Amino acid sequence: MGFFTKLKEKIFNKNKTEKQKEVQNKYISGLDKSRKNFVDKLAELKSRYNKVDEEYFEELEQILILSDVGVQTALNIVEATRQEVKLKNISDPGLINEILVDKMFIAYANNDVVDTELNLSDDLSIVMVVGVNGVGKTTSIAKLCHRYKNKGMKVLLAAGDTFRAGAVSQLQIWANRVGVDIVVGKENSDPSSVIYDAVNKAKNEHYDLLICDTAGRVQTKQNLMDELAKMNRIITKVSGHAANDVLLIIDATTGQNGVLQAKAFFDAVHVSGIVLTKMDSTSKGGIILAIKDELNIPVKFVCFGEQLDDIEEFDLDNYLYGLTKGMEENQ
Repeated sequence: MGFFTKLKEKIFNKNKTEKQKEVQNKYISGLDKSRKNFVDKLAELKSRYNKVDEEYFEELEQILILSDVGVQTALNIVEATRQEVKLKNISDPGLINEILVDKMFIAYANNDVVDTELNLSDDLSIVMVVGVNGVGKTTSIAKLCHRYKNKGMKVLLAAGDTFRAGAVSQLQIWANRVGVDIVVGKENSDPSSVIYDAVNKAKNEHYDLLICDTAGRVQTKQNLMDELAKMNRIITKVSGHAANDVLLIIDATTGQNGVLQAKAFFDAVHVSGIVLTKMDSTSKGGIILAIKDELNIPVKFVCFGEQLDDIEEFDLDNYLYGLTKGMEENQ
C-alpha cells in the first residue's frame, strides 16, 4: 500500500481529536492557493495525454519546478516516478498522481525521522531566531512565545535586533500582548550586550525558555554574520552551552530566494530548523520540499496567518494532503 493510500486512511480517521481536526483544517485552508495551482495543473496535464510518454514527464517536471519544489528536487521526484511507472508498466496518466505523491513524501522524509520538536532541555533552553528583515521574524517570535507560554513554560524574550528602527518597540508591544517578560537595550546599542543581559536574567530568575531576536540587517552582510556569530559565542559563554535551537525565518512567498537567503546564514550560525511564514499567501507551496532537499534542514513550524495561534509544528502528512486534496477526483 502506497503512502497516498495510507495518507487518506489517516486523514479520514474518525478517531481524530478536535485538536487534530483543527490542525488539519489549518493546513487545508492555508495551502488553498498552492493546492489550486498544483492540482489544477496536474488535472490539465492529464486531460491532454491519453498515455504517459517522455513529453508527459517533461511537463510534469515543469509543474513541480513552477510550484517552487526546486529544479533538482523536481528532477529526482519525476525520475523516481518514471522508474516506478516503468516497473509497473503503467501507461494511464490517471494512475500517476498517487505514485507522484508517494515520491514527494520520500523526497522529504528520505528515510529520516521528520523532527519538528524544539531541542528543549530540562533547565534553561535558549532559542536564537534569525532572518532578514521583512520575512515575518517579529510576529513569528511572538507566536513562539505565545505557544510555549501556553504549554506552561516561563518565557523570556531578548530584543537583540537593536539596529532596525522600531524593532525593539514592536517586540515590546508583542511581549506585552502575549504576557512574557522582555530584555531590551537602547536603540543602536550592541545587540550582544542585550543577549548577555538576557541570558544572565534567564539563569538567575529560573526561566524555562529564552527566545533571542537577532539583527536582520546591519551595514553589510559580513557585518550581520559577524554579529550573529558573536551573539552565539555570548550565549555559549554565559549559559555554558550553545543555543538549543537556531530557527531561521523564511517567507514562503519569496520561493527560491528564501533558500538562497538561508545559505547565507550558515557560515555564522548552525541553523537547526526553519520557520516558514506566509504559507497562506503563496501559490508555490512546494518550497518546503526544496528547503529539505537543498538545505537538509527540517521545517519545524509553518505560519498560516497573522493571529497568535496561526503557527503549527510542521506535519508532513497534513502538508501533502493540504497540497494535493482533491487530486484523486481528477484521476
